[in-house]
Amino acid sequence: MFPSKTTVLLAGAATVGLALAGCSNGEEPSTVPGTNPPVVTGDQGAPGGVVEEQPEGHGESGGDQAVAKLRDAKGEEIGTATFTKDGKGVKVLVTVKQGLEPGFHGMHIHANGVCDASGAEPFSSAGGHLQVGGHTGHPSSGDLVSIYIDDKGAGSTSTSTQAVSLDEITGKSIIIHAGADNFANIPDRYSAAGKPGPDEKTMSTGDAGARAACGVIKD
Repeated sequence: MFPSKTTVLLAGAATVGLALAGCSNGEEPSTVPGTNPPVVTGDQGAPGGVVEEQPEGHGESGGDQAVAKLRDAKGEEIGTATFTKDGKGVKVLVTVKQGLEPGFHGMHIHANGVCDASGAEPFSSAGGHLQVGGHTGHPSSGDLVSIYIDDKGAGSTSTSTQAVSLDEITGKSIIIHAGADNFANIPDRYSAAGKPGPDEKTMSTGDAGARAACGVIKD
């Protein structure tokens, strides 16, 4: 006996439902200010895998790009960050070939296009996180995802952001920090008495630690 049309339709709907459920990551979006950067991850490789650098002019935008050569505090070039115009936002590809400790490292676009490694705090010349268009809240306009570095000191990440335009970041700098960025995600139970949630330092830096590498963004 052939199944009825109703049975077939119900079976098809169930199959679609299962497929959609399988695609979901099961995570609810956070409504707590400052817990997530204003970015969408792109074609991320496996942890520690290095995405090949894109050739000059690559992309759908007709070759609108800017590049930053990443250098550590000793002045050694350790990688490259490529910024490509992508609709109303910017696609960001960061590739590190050597020189960073294994693990996650916070990344941000900073307000000043100066990467001076001298002084007590290397690259403090880059200033704070970039804010554009009168934005003052958290996450800042310059917040990016973290990059994962493997046991050989290399890694890469590809992401995109609509919090800034290519024009707004050209002439600024990108910083890779020594530690991971917690995106100010500090539950109240870990906070000091009377001060629930992340403090101002955590909100502004993500507790990512020292500035390990810096690059001026140039077109």
